[in-house]
Amino acid sequence: MTQELLRQIIDYSSRANPYPLYEELRKTPVSHDGSGPYVVSGYYEIRSLLHDPRISSDARNLKSADGDPLADPEQEEEAVLPPAFLRLDPPEHDRLRRMTNRPFGPPHSPHRVHDMRGELGGIVKGLIDGIAESGHLDRIDLVEQFSYPFPVTVICRLLGVPPEDEARFHVWADTLAASLDPDPDAPDPKGRAKKSKDARMELGMYLAGLIEERRKHPTGDMLSELATAQGPDGAMTTMELLSTSALLLIAGHETTVNLITNGMLTLLRHPEVLERLRADPALAVPIVEELLRYEPPVQLVPQRTALADIEIGGVTIPQGASIWLVLASGNRDPKRFPDPDRFDPDREDVQHLGLGSGIHSCFGAPLARLEAALALSELARRLENPRLLEDPPPYRQNAVLRGPRHLPIACDGIRA
Repeated sequence: MTQELLRQIIDYSSRANPYPLYEELRKTPVSHDGSGPYVVSGYYEIRSLLHDPRISSDARNLKSADGDPLADPEQEEEAVLPPAFLRLDPPEHDRLRRMTNRPFGPPHSPHRVHDMRGELGGIVKGLIDGIAESGHLDRIDLVEQFSYPFPVTVICRLLGVPPEDEARFHVWADTLAASLDPDPDAPDPKGRAKKSKDARMELGMYLAGLIEERRKHPTGDMLSELATAQGPDGAMTTMELLSTSALLLIAGHETTVNLITNGMLTLLRHPEVLERLRADPALAVPIVEELLRYEPPVQLVPQRTALADIEIGGVTIPQGASIWLVLASGNRDPKRFPDPDRFDPDREDVQHLGLGSGIHSCFGAPLARLEAALALSELARRLENPRLLEDPPPYRQNAVLRGPRHLPIACDGIRA
């Protein structure tokens, strides 16, 4: 039953509304059919495992039923680049995350994100002005014209990636994001693996050139600071720097695109909340938190491994077993959230799983929250009578990073 539900969740036909399937999963919060991964769908069980040091994020720890490693170093993506800190365990994870955080957030760079607020507002204004100047308000693709270019522009400026190179890494990012999709029935798995490896190779070569340039001529951006840093943890190796910068470049915009797009889709489905936001931009903050619970940009985490036997939810997960954490299901667990299928920005105590939890909680969470709040409040203020043209809209193929591929809307005008 569990594996059948997983197949339905991963199947593209369920992309627009997987939540009834999650509800079915939660009848057994920790479930296993005797084959495949252990699937964890209850809020408290997921949160517990996200904080459990016996859970590994390193794919090299995954074992087969007879105890043999499943990862083949010659075939893995790590043959091109080593795993980024997101896919490592302590102490390596902690060291690399500390080093990456020095030029990004507290305590060493406490104002980096806050000081970008004015710049972010200017980018948002420019993109909405561009929609107005296009003259085609009867059909706007919010993804192509706003939700994608906004966070991409931001991450490029933050890292120091030339914006004119966006078209190049867009293709690489799409390929690598698609490689996260755990669909066992996807056609040509070897072909997908080769595309992913090639994309990582090309992205790595591109970033290597940028890093070398920043080492010679630092410009004050994050890439320059990472490339020249000499903190208490020393300096990153070139390969560590390549993996880290690739992670920041891709993760720094992929999830935020979904958060903004899912957010506007939800607001258009709840026009009374959209009207409240138009009248009170400060409402954007609780709206974003409720969106992270209600329509999280990352739906599930399919690659975790038990480092020891773990008893949870009345089930023993054996050492070496694969674990899937269905974050979006936990976010709608009625044991944790009253009336969980209702979108309610006035909800109190929204301790969601939308940005993860524990040591692997979203590194860029402060920036993602700020981007989404600015984007949604300004769209609400400026778009006159916005409305959906397709509901549900066409979704991306990916079941992990779930969000509309396009969001066709129309409006009657755009306010200054």
